[in-house]
Amino acid sequence: MESKPFSGLLYGWIVIFGSIFLTSIILTFILKMTSMSEAGLTWISFGLGLIILFIGGIVAGVKGKQKGWIIGGAVGVGFTLFTFIVQYLGYHESFSLGQFVHHIGYILAATVGGVIGVNTQSTKEA
Repeated sequence: MESKPFSGLLYGWIVIFGSIFLTSIILTFILKMTSMSEAGLTWISFGLGLIILFIGGIVAGVKGKQKGWIIGGAVGVGFTLFTFIVQYLGYHESFSLGQFVHHIGYILAATVGGVIGVNTQSTKEA
């Protein structure tokens, strides 16, 4: 069984960023076309983020094939670092305590997804 941890990370990040992009477009249309406020979508967007990072962790674990908790954690940490860099350089703000707690949840979701992704592999060897 060949291990490809960097390939797993790359696939995980692609799934995460692609899904986040599509989800943000859908949530934008919901805000624009309905009477729902931005405050009403806070917990929905957090829940969707957890699900997306969990799925990205699964994809990374399936592609990486071993050490799922490391690959999943790296996917979550990479997402958090990217978010922090964009926020810090683009908006000149660091993470608040609430954002820090949310990103701990994102990292844990991706880590659990990585563990599950590695363990969904078939162990059949011919």
